[in-house]
Amino acid sequence: MFTLHPRGKNGIELAKAGGDYRVLHISELLNRRICAGKIKDRIGKLSDLVFHLVEPFPQVVGIYIEHGWGKPTEFVPWEKVVRLEDDAIFVQPAEGGAYPPFVDQPGWILADQHLMGRTILDLDGRRCEVVNDVLLIETKGRLLIADVDISFNGFLRRVGLGRFSWIRDRLISWKYVQPLSVEDVVATDKVSLSLTRKQVMELPSEDLADVLEELQGEEQEALFGALDSEKAAETLAEAEPRAKRQLVEDLSDERAREIFSEMTVAQLADLFAVLPFDEVQELLELLNAQVGEKVRSILSDPDPEADDIMSQDYVTLPKEARASEVFKTLRQPGREPRSISYVYVVNDDDKTLIGVVDLRELTLAPDETTLGDIMVSPVVTADKDASREGLIEMFIKYHYRMIPIVDAEDKILGVVSHNDIMKGVVLRAKD
Repeated sequence: MFTLHPRGKNGIELAKAGGDYRVLHISELLNRRICAGKIKDRIGKLSDLVFHLVEPFPQVVGIYIEHGWGKPTEFVPWEKVVRLEDDAIFVQPAEGGAYPPFVDQPGWILADQHLMGRTILDLDGRRCEVVNDVLLIETKGRLLIADVDISFNGFLRRVGLGRFSWIRDRLISWKYVQPLSVEDVVATDKVSLSLTRKQVMELPSEDLADVLEELQGEEQEALFGALDSEKAAETLAEAEPRAKRQLVEDLSDERAREIFSEMTVAQLADLFAVLPFDEVQELLELLNAQVGEKVRSILSDPDPEADDIMSQDYVTLPKEARASEVFKTLRQPGREPRSISYVYVVNDDDKTLIGVVDLRELTLAPDETTLGDIMVSPVVTADKDASREGLIEMFIKYHYRMIPIVDAEDKILGVVSHNDIMKGVVLRAKD
């Protein structure tokens, strides 16, 4: 699984940086015969090229030769490579007649095994593509990975039909392509990679959920494992039932506990509702007692009340608070993004709900504007014993993103979000 951004200069433009250079394709180098000294001294064929993951472009460290039939592999260091010809690769003869077996090292990657045919995630178009070829730059005695090619031309080269060119190559610079988890793709792989978590975090959770549903097994685990607990929770909440079951199946207790702590009660109920009964009982033990009891109540009741599914992720401030002060509060570390749709204005004496300010309106207000100046009052609220069906009707009527839940004295108790209610998150648990 890889992430990429398809804009900007490609790797060839960035890597050549003056001087003589040659563009090569990994698809055309694979299986090329390797000769020790002379053309008649064939020692094998190129199985793969080994690169060291350094910035800005991976540099070749050697040639990997796999003989098969139980014979040991060979690793030819790049400094022993004399030249690359169209019909052969010439290397210096090995002392003792053979090069030592290949031993993987941290930070190494096999161009064919770890890149060719792998799924990539397009961060711009948000769709899945496949690496059909890898473009290399040979310059000043070095061989660099410059680009990956996701075009049909790359596929034609892979199957030996490179003489045909149907469309333009679609090249993405290596600077925008990073493996998410090579070690999860091949069990024996020892590659240590830095994950492009920042790029993945920028994707909407809905799009990440769609991508996860298209992936299977280790690739799905690799992408989900690259997410922090908050992003993982948001993505899990958006996933389809089949994907939910797959993603939860292999979670460790510690990882599950971290993710569940970022989810609302309603989201947890939605997740547990599609899991096997025995698994639900085990996962409920990972929740704190109060949350676990509310989730059990929702799963056993086809129409729970607002008190069961409301969240504590909301912001309250007095009407005297100025816009500049409000933003300082909202930017405090640990603030949950999903709680920042509205600021609820409360009476400073007894915390009674007296108004609401939409964050979008707040961003347009001058710094000295107080919440009291722009708040909407009275506030549309629901009682703590409101039914799910009643809440659905309110969301349909008012089109709010959240509705506050209040007691008999109009003190705010929690909020119910549109997503938690309108996506059918309180279905009865199924075996």
